Amino acid sequence: MARPTEHIQDKVYKRSIQDPEAFWSKQAENVHWHKKPEKAFEKKQKKLSNGTEHAHWSWFPGGEISTTYNCIDRHVLAGNGDNLAICWDSPVAGEKQKFTYSQLLEEVETLAGVLTEEGVGKGDVVLIYMPMVPAALFAMLASARIGAIHTVVFGGFSPSALAQRIEASRPKAIMTASCGIEGTKGPVGYKKLLEGAIQKSKFKPPRTLVWQRKQLVWEPIVERQGERSWQGLVSSAKKRGVKKDAVPVDSDDGLYIIYTSGTTGLPKGVVRTAGGHAVGLNLSIKYLFGIHGPGDVMFTASDIGWVVGHSYIVYAPLLAGATTVLFEGKPVGTPDASTFWRIVEEYKVNTMFTAPTALRAIRREDGDNDFFEGMYGEKGGLKSLRALFLAGERSEPSIVQMYQKLLAKHCAPGAVVVDNWWSSESGSPISGIALSAAAGEDFNSSLRHKPLPIKPGSAGKAMPGFDVRVVDDEGNEVPPGSMGNIVMGIPLAPTAFTTLWEDEDRFYRGYMKRFDGKWIDTGDAGMIDEEGYISIMARSDDIINVAAHRFSTGAIEQAITTHPEIAEAAVVGIPDALKGHLPFAFITLATHHHPNPAVPNQKLFKEVQLLVREQIGAIASLGGIIQGKGMIPKTRSGKTLRRVLRELIENATHGEFEKNVQVPTTIEDVEAVEIAKKKIKEYFDERGKHIHKAIEVKAKL
Repeated sequence: MARPTEHIQDKVYKRSIQDPEAFWSKQAENVHWHKKPEKAFEKKQKKLSNGTEHAHWSWFPGGEISTTYNCIDRHVLAGNGDNLAICWDSPVAGEKQKFTYSQLLEEVETLAGVLTEEGVGKGDVVLIYMPMVPAALFAMLASARIGAIHTVVFGGFSPSALAQRIEASRPKAIMTASCGIEGTKGPVGYKKLLEGAIQKSKFKPPRTLVWQRKQLVWEPIVERQGERSWQGLVSSAKKRGVKKDAVPVDSDDGLYIIYTSGTTGLPKGVVRTAGGHAVGLNLSIKYLFGIHGPGDVMFTASDIGWVVGHSYIVYAPLLAGATTVLFEGKPVGTPDASTFWRIVEEYKVNTMFTAPTALRAIRREDGDNDFFEGMYGEKGGLKSLRALFLAGERSEPSIVQMYQKLLAKHCAPGAVVVDNWWSSESGSPISGIALSAAAGEDFNSSLRHKPLPIKPGSAGKAMPGFDVRVVDDEGNEVPPGSMGNIVMGIPLAPTAFTTLWEDEDRFYRGYMKRFDGKWIDTGDAGMIDEEGYISIMARSDDIINVAAHRFSTGAIEQAITTHPEIAEAAVVGIPDALKGHLPFAFITLATHHHPNPAVPNQKLFKEVQLLVREQIGAIASLGGIIQGKGMIPKTRSGKTLRRVLRELIENATHGEFEKNVQVPTTIEDVEAVEIAKKKIKEYFDERGKHIHKAIEVKAKL
C-alpha cells in the first residue's frame, strides 16, 4: 500500500526545524537589507548577574535593516505607491479614511522628521498611548523610521498601569490623543489619565505630542510641561519640507517593547528585534494567512495595544504591500452585530482575524445568524472572504463548526475557519493551518494548495521555526495524545523574543529555569496528537486536580458548550474536602432574555453533567453551575480571567463574599467582577436553602 503523500505544510516545517540556517537564509532574501546579514542564526551563551549561564540566540547577525523602509518605501519605489495601504473605519466616530502607500510615506517621513526635531533619536523609546486612529500607525512607523523603539500602551489604560510602563521604558517622548471612543460610551479623555500616570511615575518624559480629536479636545496644551500639538508640528514640518529618511538599525536591535498583562507583579517587557521580526512576519502573512500582496485585504479586529494588532494590523500587511483595515469599534453595539460583516463586504476583505470572544458576543446578539446570512451572505456580499482566523482564547469546536458551515455556504470557495495559537512572546502564530504553504518553498509562489484538514478544538500544527513539544513536570516528553506542559525548543522562530527589556534575569526565571534551560516554558498545557495537531487546553495554572486526576478547564468548557443552549462557559476549580477540587462552571446562555436565577434549572444542570461525563469522564463531574449574563471577566484582548473567578469562588467557600480580589489593569469591564460576586452570593444563598430544606426533610423521616 502506497504511503500517503506528505503535505507541503509538513515538509516546510521539517526543513525549518532540521536546518534553520538554510531555511531562514532563504526567507531573508525576501526583505530589503541595508547591509546583508553574515548568516541566519547564531547560538551563544549569556551570563546572568548571579553567574548562571544559559543558551541565547540571535537572528541575522551583522545585518542592518529598516522595518519602515520595508513596509512603505520599497513598495513606492516598486511603482505601487497608488495602492491602498490603510482603510480606517470608525463607526464610533462616524468617520472613514483611506491612505495609499505614497500618502502613508508622506505622513510617516514627515512625522519622523518632527520626532527628530523634538530630540528623539536612534535607540530612544517612544511610548504610544493612542486609540485606533491612523495617527497611531503613523507614530509606530515614524518611530521605527528613525531607529527609535516604540512601546504601545492600550489607549484608556489606568494611570497606575500606564505609570508602570513609563517607569519601565523611560520614553523620550509620549505620543497620545485627546480622547478615545469606547463603543457606545462616548469619548474618554486621555488628558487626566496621562497626567495622573506622569504624576505617579518617578520618570518624567520630556515631550508629549497630542493628536487632537474633535470629539473631545485636550485643553490646554501646556508648552512648559513639554506638551506639543501633534497636528501643529506636522503642519509646520510640511510647510518647511522637513522629512526623514529611513535609519537602518542592527538586526538584533529592538524594534518595539510590548508589555504583557502583568496579572501578577510588574508587567514584563517583551522585546521584538528588527531583523527576525521583518523576515518572520513577511513569511507568515503569505504562508499562514494567504495575503500575497497588492490587491489582497486583511481585516484584523484587534487593537494595536496587543501583539495581534502590532503584527497583523500594522506590520505584516504592510510588509506584504497589501491593504490593512483599521477598525475603531466593537463587534456588537457599534451599531449592532452586523458590523464585522459590513466591513468584509465594503472593503472586500480576503482574510479576517478576530478573537473567539468577539464571535461569542455576535452569537449572543444574533443567534440565528440573520445578519451574516440574510443581510450579507445571501446577497453575495461575503464572497471575497477566504478565511476567518481565530486566536486569543481557545476556540470551542461548536463555534468553529458553526462558522465553517457559514463560510462554506456564503464565502469564497474553500473558505476555512482557522484556530491558531500564539502569545506576546512569540510575535506570530506558533501553530495554525497554512493557507499558502507553498510560500515556504518558493516565497513568490501564489499557489494555494488545499490546506491541511481542520480539526475543531485544535489550534493546528506548528509553524516554521517553532519546535513545539509536550513534556511532564520533569521535562520528559510524553506520548502523543497525552496531556502535559507545552514547551518549545531553542531557538524560537525569528519573530519571537530573545529577552525581556533590561531584565535578562527575569527572562531566564520566567521561561527557562523551570526545565533547566532545555525548553522554553510557554505556561500553557495541552497535547499533540499522532498527526501533529496541537490542542491548547488551558494555562498551566488552570489545570484542576480532582482526586489525583488532572483536567484542563478548556476540555471541560468544550464539553459544556456543546449544549445548544449555552453560548459561553468558564470553568475553575472549587475546593472540595474529599477530592481536593471539583470543576465549577460559570455559563452564559444563548438567549436575549437571560434568566435571572443564578442556579440553572435541574433539567439544564443534568444535561450539562451528562455531556461532561460522556466527553471527559464521571470523575470530572461539575461541583456546581452559576448562570448569568456579563459575569465572565475578560481582558481587553478577549482572554477569560479564570484566576479572578477562581479567587471569588474560593472566597465564597469561606463565607468571604465581599473580599476584594486582585483585578488586572487589562480587564475589559470591571463591572463583570461585581456581577460575578453578586451571582456567586445568590448561588450560595440558594444552595444553603436547599441544604437546609434537605436536613429538615431528613429529620422528619
